[in-house]
Amino acid sequence: MDAYLNEWLNLIIRFAHLITGIAWVGASFYFVWLDNHLETPPQEKADKGIKGDLWAIHGGGFYEVAKYQLAPPQIPANLHWFKWEAYTTWITGFLLLSLMFYVGADTYLIDKNVADLSQFQAIAYGVGSIIVGVGCYEILVRTKLKDHGLILGLILLILITALSYGLTQVFSARGAYMHIGAIIGTMMAGNVFFGIIPAQKALVAAVEKGEAPDASYGLNAKLRSTHNTYTTLPIIFIMISNHYPITYNHEYNWLVLVAIILITAAIRQYFVLRHFGKQKPMILVGAIAALIALAYAIAPQKLTLTEAEKSQKITNTQVQTIIEQRCSACHSSSPSDAVFKVAPAGVMFNSLDDIKRWAPRIKARSVDASDMPFMNKTQMTKQERRILALWLTQLNS
Repeated sequence: MDAYLNEWLNLIIRFAHLITGIAWVGASFYFVWLDNHLETPPQEKADKGIKGDLWAIHGGGFYEVAKYQLAPPQIPANLHWFKWEAYTTWITGFLLLSLMFYVGADTYLIDKNVADLSQFQAIAYGVGSIIVGVGCYEILVRTKLKDHGLILGLILLILITALSYGLTQVFSARGAYMHIGAIIGTMMAGNVFFGIIPAQKALVAAVEKGEAPDASYGLNAKLRSTHNTYTTLPIIFIMISNHYPITYNHEYNWLVLVAIILITAAIRQYFVLRHFGKQKPMILVGAIAALIALAYAIAPQKLTLTEAEKSQKITNTQVQTIIEQRCSACHSSSPSDAVFKVAPAGVMFNSLDDIKRWAPRIKARSVDASDMPFMNKTQMTKQERRILALWLTQLNS
Protein backbone atom coordinates (compact mmCIF):
# COMPACT_ATOMS: atom_id res chain seq x y z
CA MET A 1 0.00 0.00 0.00
CA ASP A 2 1.22 3.50 -0.80
CA ALA A 3 2.82 4.96 2.33
CA TYR A 4 1.04 8.31 1.98
CA LEU A 5 -2.37 6.67 1.59
CA ASN A 6 -1.58 4.38 4.50
CA GLU A 7 -0.84 7.38 6.72
CA TRP A 8 -4.16 9.03 5.88
CA LEU A 9 -6.13 5.83 6.46
CA ASN A 10 -4.31 5.34 9.76
CA LEU A 11 -5.05 8.90 10.83
CA ILE A 12 -8.75 8.82 9.88
CA ILE A 13 -9.47 5.41 11.42
CA ARG A 14 -7.47 6.19 14.57
CA PHE A 15 -9.28 9.50 14.98
CA ALA A 16 -12.66 7.80 14.54
CA HIS A 17 -11.64 5.08 17.00
CA LEU A 18 -10.60 7.68 19.55
CA ILE A 19 -13.82 9.70 19.23
CA THR A 20 -16.14 6.68 19.41
CA GLY A 21 -14.07 5.24 22.26
CA ILE A 22 -14.47 8.47 24.24
CA ALA A 23 -18.22 8.32 23.65
CA TRP A 24 -18.41 4.67 24.78
CA VAL A 25 -16.21 5.06 27.84
CA GLY A 26 -17.92 8.31 28.76
CA ALA A 27 -21.38 6.74 28.57
CA SER A 28 -20.17 3.67 30.47
CA PHE A 29 -18.60 5.72 33.26
CA TYR A 30 -21.65 7.97 33.49
CA PHE A 31 -24.17 5.15 33.79
CA VAL A 32 -22.07 3.30 36.36
CA TRP A 33 -21.83 6.53 38.34
CA LEU A 34 -25.54 7.13 37.85
CA ASP A 35 -26.54 3.64 38.99
CA ASN A 36 -24.33 3.86 42.06
CA HIS A 37 -25.70 7.26 43.13
CA LEU A 38 -29.41 6.49 42.96
CA GLU A 39 -31.22 7.15 46.20
CA THR A 40 -34.43 5.71 47.61
CA PRO A 41 -37.21 7.65 45.87
CA PRO A 42 -40.13 9.34 47.61
CA GLN A 43 -43.22 7.18 48.07
CA GLU A 44 -45.14 8.68 45.15
CA LYS A 45 -42.32 7.63 42.81
CA ALA A 46 -41.93 4.22 44.43
CA ASP A 47 -45.64 3.60 43.83
CA LYS A 48 -44.97 4.07 40.10
CA GLY A 49 -42.33 1.34 40.15
CA ILE A 50 -39.32 3.64 40.37
CA LYS A 51 -36.37 2.01 42.14
CA GLY A 52 -34.17 5.06 42.63
CA ASP A 53 -33.69 8.66 41.60
CA LEU A 54 -31.22 11.51 41.83
CA TRP A 55 -30.92 15.20 41.11
CA ALA A 56 -27.98 16.78 39.29
CA ILE A 57 -26.95 20.14 37.92
CA HIS A 58 -24.95 20.60 34.73
CA GLY A 59 -24.64 23.18 32.00
CA GLY A 60 -26.76 25.72 33.86
CA GLY A 61 -29.74 23.44 34.41
CA PHE A 62 -31.22 20.93 36.87
CA TYR A 63 -31.79 17.29 35.92
CA GLU A 64 -34.08 14.79 37.59
CA VAL A 65 -33.22 11.17 36.77
CA ALA A 66 -35.28 8.13 37.76
CA LYS A 67 -34.66 4.41 37.28
CA TYR A 68 -37.48 1.86 37.27
CA GLN A 69 -37.23 -1.40 39.16
CA LEU A 70 -37.78 -3.22 35.87
CA ALA A 71 -39.66 -1.14 33.30
CA PRO A 72 -42.26 1.64 32.99
CA PRO A 73 -45.94 0.78 32.40
CA GLN A 74 -45.50 1.61 28.72
CA ILE A 75 -42.61 2.32 26.39
CA PRO A 76 -42.14 6.05 25.64
CA ALA A 77 -42.17 7.25 22.05
CA ASN A 78 -38.50 8.29 22.20
CA LEU A 79 -36.34 5.70 23.92
CA HIS A 80 -32.58 6.29 23.67
CA TRP A 81 -30.37 3.23 23.23
CA PHE A 82 -26.65 3.24 23.98
CA LYS A 83 -25.08 0.66 21.70
CA TRP A 84 -23.55 2.28 18.65
CA GLU A 85 -20.80 3.84 20.75
CA ALA A 86 -19.62 0.30 21.54
CA TYR A 87 -20.16 -1.09 18.05
CA THR A 88 -18.39 1.73 16.22
CA THR A 89 -15.51 1.66 18.69
CA TRP A 90 -15.03 -2.05 18.00
CA ILE A 91 -15.42 -1.66 14.21
CA THR A 92 -12.92 1.20 13.98
CA GLY A 93 -10.59 -0.64 16.37
CA PHE A 94 -10.61 -3.79 14.26
CA LEU A 95 -10.06 -1.74 11.09
CA LEU A 96 -7.08 -0.05 12.74
CA LEU A 97 -5.72 -3.39 13.96
CA SER A 98 -6.10 -4.82 10.45
CA LEU A 99 -4.44 -1.85 8.77
CA MET A 100 -1.45 -1.68 11.10
CA PHE A 101 -0.86 -5.24 12.20
CA TYR A 102 -2.33 -7.36 9.39
CA VAL A 103 -1.76 -5.30 6.24
CA GLY A 104 1.45 -4.10 7.88
CA ALA A 105 2.26 -7.46 9.50
CA ASP A 106 5.86 -7.49 8.22
CA THR A 107 6.43 -4.08 9.78
CA TYR A 108 4.52 -4.10 13.07
CA LEU A 109 3.47 -7.65 13.95
CA ILE A 110 6.20 -10.04 12.84
CA ASP A 111 9.46 -9.92 14.74
CA LYS A 112 11.89 -12.41 13.22
CA ASN A 113 13.86 -12.42 16.48
CA VAL A 114 10.77 -13.81 18.23
CA ALA A 115 9.20 -16.08 15.60
CA ASP A 116 9.80 -16.42 11.87
CA LEU A 117 6.18 -16.18 10.70
CA SER A 118 4.65 -15.57 7.30
CA GLN A 119 2.05 -12.83 7.00
CA PHE A 120 -0.71 -15.44 6.72
CA GLN A 121 0.49 -17.25 9.86
CA ALA A 122 0.69 -14.01 11.83
CA ILE A 123 -2.85 -12.99 10.83
CA ALA A 124 -4.15 -16.49 11.62
CA TYR A 125 -2.56 -16.40 15.09
CA GLY A 126 -3.88 -12.90 15.70
CA VAL A 127 -7.49 -13.56 14.68
CA GLY A 128 -7.34 -16.99 16.32
CA SER A 129 -6.25 -15.51 19.65
CA ILE A 130 -9.21 -13.11 19.58
CA ILE A 131 -11.65 -15.92 18.80
CA VAL A 132 -10.20 -18.18 21.52
CA GLY A 133 -10.09 -15.44 24.16
CA VAL A 134 -13.59 -14.14 23.53
CA GLY A 135 -14.98 -17.64 23.04
CA CYS A 136 -13.65 -18.80 26.41
CA TYR A 137 -15.10 -15.72 28.09
CA GLU A 138 -18.53 -16.21 26.52
CA ILE A 139 -18.60 -19.85 27.61
CA LEU A 140 -17.57 -19.00 31.18
CA VAL A 141 -19.99 -16.09 31.60
CA ARG A 142 -22.90 -18.29 30.52
CA THR A 143 -22.23 -20.92 33.20
CA LYS A 144 -23.00 -20.86 36.93
CA LEU A 145 -19.60 -19.25 37.43
CA LYS A 146 -21.31 -15.94 36.65
CA ASP A 147 -22.78 -16.11 40.16
CA HIS A 148 -19.32 -16.52 41.72
CA GLY A 149 -17.51 -13.33 40.81
CA LEU A 150 -14.22 -14.03 42.61
CA ILE A 151 -13.76 -17.49 41.10
CA LEU A 152 -14.73 -16.25 37.63
CA GLY A 153 -12.34 -13.33 37.99
CA LEU A 154 -9.43 -15.62 38.92
CA ILE A 155 -10.14 -17.90 35.95
CA LEU A 156 -10.27 -14.93 33.59
CA LEU A 157 -7.02 -13.61 35.06
CA ILE A 158 -5.34 -16.97 34.37
CA LEU A 159 -6.76 -16.91 30.83
CA ILE A 160 -5.49 -13.41 30.06
CA THR A 161 -2.09 -14.25 31.61
CA ALA A 162 -1.77 -17.34 29.42
CA LEU A 163 -2.76 -15.36 26.32
CA SER A 164 -0.31 -12.57 27.20
CA TYR A 165 2.55 -15.02 27.59
CA GLY A 166 1.64 -16.96 24.45
CA LEU A 167 1.31 -13.91 22.22
CA THR A 168 4.66 -12.47 23.34
CA GLN A 169 6.24 -15.74 22.16
CA VAL A 170 5.03 -15.33 18.56
CA PHE A 171 4.53 -11.59 17.94
CA SER A 172 6.46 -8.39 18.30
CA ALA A 173 6.06 -6.97 21.80
CA ARG A 174 3.74 -4.15 20.75
CA GLY A 175 1.82 -6.53 18.49
CA ALA A 176 1.23 -8.86 21.45
CA TYR A 177 0.01 -5.97 23.63
CA MET A 178 -2.35 -4.72 20.93
CA HIS A 179 -3.85 -8.18 20.52
CA ILE A 180 -4.54 -8.46 24.24
CA GLY A 181 -6.27 -5.10 23.85
CA ALA A 182 -8.22 -6.48 20.89
CA ILE A 183 -9.29 -9.50 22.94
CA ILE A 184 -10.46 -7.39 25.87
CA GLY A 185 -12.13 -4.84 23.56
CA THR A 186 -13.98 -7.60 21.70
CA MET A 187 -15.11 -9.09 25.03
CA MET A 188 -16.48 -5.67 26.01
CA ALA A 189 -18.27 -5.15 22.69
CA GLY A 190 -19.53 -8.72 22.95
CA ASN A 191 -20.98 -7.95 26.37
CA VAL A 192 -23.02 -5.21 24.74
CA PHE A 193 -24.02 -7.29 21.71
CA PHE A 194 -24.60 -10.67 23.38
CA GLY A 195 -25.81 -9.60 26.81
CA ILE A 196 -26.77 -6.00 27.44
CA ILE A 197 -28.74 -5.17 24.28
CA PRO A 198 -30.64 -8.52 24.14
CA ALA A 199 -31.64 -8.00 27.78
CA GLN A 200 -32.87 -4.51 27.01
CA LYS A 201 -34.79 -5.73 23.96
CA ALA A 202 -36.42 -8.44 26.11
CA LEU A 203 -37.52 -5.81 28.64
CA VAL A 204 -38.99 -3.62 25.90
CA ALA A 205 -40.77 -6.58 24.29
CA ALA A 206 -42.29 -7.63 27.62
CA VAL A 207 -43.64 -4.15 28.28
CA GLU A 208 -45.08 -3.89 24.77
CA LYS A 209 -46.86 -7.23 25.28
CA GLY A 210 -48.14 -6.19 28.68
CA GLU A 211 -46.16 -8.95 30.39
CA ALA A 212 -44.07 -8.80 33.53
CA PRO A 213 -40.40 -8.46 32.52
CA ASP A 214 -38.06 -11.30 33.48
CA ALA A 215 -35.67 -9.91 36.10
CA SER A 216 -32.92 -12.33 35.02
CA TYR A 217 -32.38 -10.35 31.81
CA GLY A 218 -31.61 -7.21 33.76
CA LEU A 219 -29.29 -9.08 36.13
CA ASN A 220 -27.34 -10.55 33.21
CA ALA A 221 -26.99 -7.13 31.61
CA LYS A 222 -25.86 -5.68 34.93
CA LEU A 223 -23.20 -8.41 35.31
CA ARG A 224 -21.74 -7.80 31.85
CA SER A 225 -21.84 -4.05 32.37
CA THR A 226 -19.88 -4.52 35.59
CA HIS A 227 -17.27 -6.59 33.75
CA ASN A 228 -16.91 -3.80 31.20
CA THR A 229 -16.38 -1.29 33.98
CA TYR A 230 -13.33 -3.11 35.35
CA THR A 231 -11.75 -3.65 31.93
CA THR A 232 -12.08 -0.04 30.80
CA LEU A 233 -8.87 1.30 32.36
CA PRO A 234 -6.75 -1.70 31.30
CA ILE A 235 -7.82 -1.31 27.68
CA ILE A 236 -7.18 2.43 27.72
CA PHE A 237 -3.65 1.71 28.95
CA ILE A 238 -3.10 -0.83 26.17
CA MET A 239 -4.34 1.70 23.60
CA ILE A 240 -1.53 4.11 24.52
CA SER A 241 1.10 1.52 25.50
CA ASN A 242 2.74 1.43 22.05
CA HIS A 243 4.22 4.84 22.88
CA TYR A 244 5.99 3.47 25.97
CA PRO A 245 8.49 0.67 25.25
CA ILE A 246 9.54 0.71 28.92
CA THR A 247 6.55 -1.61 29.40
CA TYR A 248 6.20 -3.76 26.29
CA ASN A 249 9.92 -4.15 25.55
CA HIS A 250 10.82 -5.54 28.95
CA GLU A 251 12.08 -9.12 29.18
CA TYR A 252 8.95 -10.08 31.12
CA ASN A 253 6.58 -7.86 29.14
CA TRP A 254 3.69 -10.31 29.48
CA LEU A 255 3.96 -10.18 33.26
CA VAL A 256 4.25 -6.38 33.19
CA LEU A 257 1.01 -6.22 31.21
CA VAL A 258 -0.84 -8.49 33.66
CA ALA A 259 0.42 -6.37 36.58
CA ILE A 260 -0.80 -3.16 34.96
CA ILE A 261 -4.19 -4.76 34.22
CA LEU A 262 -4.55 -5.61 37.92
CA ILE A 263 -3.37 -2.18 39.06
CA THR A 264 -5.74 -0.28 36.76
CA ALA A 265 -8.64 -2.56 37.68
CA ALA A 266 -7.94 -1.84 41.35
CA ILE A 267 -8.01 1.90 40.65
CA ARG A 268 -11.40 1.46 39.00
CA GLN A 269 -12.58 -0.51 42.03
CA TYR A 270 -11.72 2.42 44.28
CA PHE A 271 -13.88 4.80 42.26
CA VAL A 272 -16.77 2.32 41.98
CA LEU A 273 -16.84 1.95 45.78
CA ARG A 274 -16.56 5.70 46.15
CA HIS A 275 -19.73 6.05 44.09
CA PHE A 276 -21.50 4.04 46.79
CA GLY A 277 -20.16 6.37 49.44
CA LYS A 278 -17.62 3.78 50.60
CA GLN A 279 -14.27 5.44 51.12
CA LYS A 280 -11.50 2.86 50.73
CA PRO A 281 -8.40 5.01 50.17
CA MET A 282 -6.06 2.10 50.89
CA ILE A 283 -7.13 0.51 47.60
CA LEU A 284 -5.93 3.58 45.73
CA VAL A 285 -2.81 3.88 47.89
CA GLY A 286 -2.08 0.19 47.32
CA ALA A 287 -2.51 0.56 43.56
CA ILE A 288 -0.17 3.55 43.46
CA ALA A 289 2.38 1.70 45.61
CA ALA A 290 2.16 -1.31 43.29
CA LEU A 291 2.71 0.95 40.27
CA ILE A 292 5.78 2.51 41.90
CA ALA A 293 7.10 -0.95 42.77
CA LEU A 294 6.52 -2.10 39.19
CA ALA A 295 8.33 0.95 37.80
CA TYR A 296 11.27 0.22 40.10
CA ALA A 297 11.32 -3.47 39.22
CA ILE A 298 11.46 -2.91 35.46
CA ALA A 299 13.78 0.11 35.54
CA PRO A 300 16.81 -0.25 33.22
CA GLN A 301 20.01 -1.21 34.97
CA LYS A 302 22.57 1.51 35.49
CA LEU A 303 25.55 1.37 33.19
CA THR A 304 28.50 -0.35 34.85
CA LEU A 305 31.82 0.61 33.29
CA THR A 306 34.80 -1.67 33.09
CA GLU A 307 38.25 -0.30 33.91
CA ALA A 308 39.06 -0.18 30.19
CA GLU A 309 35.86 1.68 29.40
CA LYS A 310 36.46 4.29 32.08
CA SER A 311 39.54 5.46 30.22
CA GLN A 312 37.98 5.01 26.76
CA LYS A 313 36.94 8.16 24.91
CA ILE A 314 34.02 7.80 22.51
CA THR A 315 34.28 10.34 19.72
CA ASN A 316 31.43 12.24 18.15
CA THR A 317 32.44 10.75 14.82
CA GLN A 318 31.87 7.22 16.14
CA VAL A 319 28.41 8.18 17.33
CA GLN A 320 27.50 9.98 14.13
CA THR A 321 28.54 6.93 12.12
CA ILE A 322 26.31 4.62 14.18
CA ILE A 323 23.36 7.02 13.97
CA GLU A 324 23.79 7.45 10.22
CA GLN A 325 23.98 3.70 9.59
CA ARG A 326 21.27 2.58 12.00
CA CYS A 327 18.87 5.48 12.52
CA SER A 328 18.95 7.98 9.67
CA ALA A 329 17.00 5.78 7.26
CA CYS A 330 13.92 6.90 9.19
CA HIS A 331 15.08 9.83 11.28
CA SER A 332 16.25 12.37 8.73
CA SER A 333 14.82 15.20 6.69
CA SER A 334 14.66 12.82 3.72
CA PRO A 335 14.03 9.26 5.01
CA SER A 336 15.00 6.39 2.74
CA ASP A 337 12.97 3.77 4.62
CA ALA A 338 10.26 1.99 2.61
CA VAL A 339 7.62 2.48 5.33
CA PHE A 340 8.43 5.72 7.13
CA LYS A 341 8.48 8.49 4.53
CA VAL A 342 8.41 11.22 7.18
CA ALA A 343 10.63 11.17 10.27
CA PRO A 344 8.59 9.53 13.09
CA ALA A 345 7.61 12.02 15.80
CA GLY A 346 9.59 14.67 13.92
CA VAL A 347 12.89 13.30 15.27
CA MET A 348 15.72 13.99 12.84
CA PHE A 349 19.45 13.32 13.16
CA ASN A 350 20.78 15.60 10.43
CA SER A 351 23.66 16.92 12.50
CA LEU A 352 25.60 16.37 15.71
CA ASP A 353 23.56 19.11 17.36
CA ASP A 354 20.39 17.18 16.48
CA ILE A 355 21.84 14.03 18.02
CA LYS A 356 22.75 15.88 21.22
CA ARG A 357 19.32 17.50 21.32
CA TRP A 358 17.61 14.10 21.24
CA ALA A 359 20.16 12.41 23.51
CA PRO A 360 17.61 11.65 26.28
CA ARG A 361 15.31 9.95 23.76
CA ILE A 362 18.23 8.01 22.26
CA LYS A 363 19.04 6.73 25.73
CA ALA A 364 15.40 5.82 26.47
CA ARG A 365 14.67 4.10 23.18
CA SER A 366 17.99 2.72 21.89
CA VAL A 367 19.88 2.01 25.11
CA ASP A 368 17.40 1.42 27.94
CA ALA A 369 14.46 -0.16 26.09
CA SER A 370 16.33 -1.24 22.92
CA ASP A 371 13.11 -0.40 21.07
CA MET A 372 14.90 1.56 18.39
CA PRO A 373 15.78 1.16 15.60
CA PHE A 374 12.20 0.08 14.95
CA MET A 375 12.06 -3.74 15.11
CA ASN A 376 15.86 -3.39 14.82
CA LYS A 377 15.41 -3.44 11.06
CA THR A 378 18.87 -1.88 10.56
CA GLN A 379 20.48 -4.47 12.86
CA MET A 380 22.03 -2.24 15.50
CA THR A 381 24.41 -4.43 17.51
CA LYS A 382 24.75 -4.69 21.30
CA GLN A 383 28.24 -3.25 20.99
CA GLU A 384 26.89 -0.21 19.13
CA ARG A 385 24.29 0.31 21.86
CA ARG A 386 27.10 0.07 24.38
CA ILE A 387 29.08 2.73 22.53
CA LEU A 388 26.02 5.02 22.54
CA ALA A 389 25.58 4.40 26.27
CA LEU A 390 29.23 5.27 26.97
CA TRP A 391 29.00 8.41 24.85
CA LEU A 392 25.81 9.50 26.63
CA THR A 393 27.50 8.96 30.00
CA GLN A 394 30.44 11.10 28.91
CA LEU A 395 28.07 13.72 27.52
CA ASN A 396 26.35 14.10 30.89
CA SER A 397 29.51 13.99 33.00
